[in-house]
Amino acid sequence: MSVVSEFRQFALKGNVMDLAVGVIIGGAFGKIVDSMVNDIIMPVVGKLFGGFDFSNLYIALNGQSGELALAEAKKLGAVLAYGNFITIVINFLILAFIIFQMVKFMNSLKQAEPAPAPAATPEDIVLLREIRDSLKK
Repeated sequence: MSVVSEFRQFALKGNVMDLAVGVIIGGAFGKIVDSMVNDIIMPVVGKLFGGFDFSNLYIALNGQSGELALAEAKKLGAVLAYGNFITIVINFLILAFIIFQMVKFMNSLKQAEPAPAPAATPEDIVLLREIRDSLKK
């Protein structure tokens, strides 16, 4: 079997295709959550905590003043951008909560399905059981 045919067989398996679809959808879903955190949640959280933007919080590591915007401070030297870290942690918590809710919902759908009825016993097994029972008598 050639390498190309082995690769084709591997790539066309259902698991690989399912994984590829999951990665693509996960990337798109991640962008949606990023937008929700950065554009909707963080402005509200910033407003609740004094009206400032978390993404511009940093500590200058080269002695510069902390009054510049983060992008300008990065141009002047090293900065510890802890505000960006806070935003990413909140983003992760929201994403983890949403995924938890989705898995919980999917599990509830699986439990709601009735168990399949047991298969009917084949006639030859029924006949053998009847013979066995009559021999016991």
